Amino acid sequence: MASIFSSIFSMFSGGGAKQPSAARSAVVSDPQPYADCTIYAAPQKEGGQYRLAGRIEKIVGDEVLVRNFIRADMFSSTDDAIECTVRKAQQIIDQNGPSLFSDGAKIRQV
Repeated sequence: MASIFSSIFSMFSGGGAKQPSAARSAVVSDPQPYADCTIYAAPQKEGGQYRLAGRIEKIVGDEVLVRNFIRADMFSSTDDAIECTVRKAQQIIDQNGPSLFSDGAKIRQV
């Protein structure tokens, strides 16, 4: 009976609201150099799992260009998520080649 009241109370107090996606906690790995780029695995914690997410950076002139990516893949451990994120970033770099950064945008989602 108490759980019913606490559920009703949380609906009106905002206690049951989910965190916005930007506020999800992420685990950031050490930078991994690959093909003139730097890969940062940053899996996002969602419940008891981790969503594959990261960023690819490349220095062009005096600017750092960033490409962020998030995928649907979920993992139960941070180590698995980081390993697969690095592999996915390498695949993105290999498939896109120079066109990944050819638009000159400082930050872009891929």
